[in-house]
Amino acid sequence: MSDENQILIPESFLDLHRDRSRTRLRTPVAQVRERYELCEDLSQQLVAQAQHIHFDLGVSEDEVLVRIEQGLAQPESDFSEDEARWVTRRLAELLMWD
Repeated sequence: MSDENQILIPESFLDLHRDRSRTRLRTPVAQVRERYELCEDLSQQLVAQAQHIHFDLGVSEDEVLVRIEQGLAQPESDFSEDEARWVTRRLAELLMWD
């Protein structure tokens, strides 16, 4: 087994790429893994920015998350709406925000 195959993709992310009726992946697993790594890395990178917006600029936690999700959901971001939502939820989790 190669190192890249040892990455555990959470079910919440796999669900973004599943056929709802058959619960099978609609996307090749290598591509899902690549998208997961991108989304997880972005979530980690957004922690400091979200904290800055919240604490230094006085924007509420909810509003920070809404703004980030809206930005990621724009067509030019190359993230799907589902991925934007997942990144935002993961960010909230990392920040321990409700």
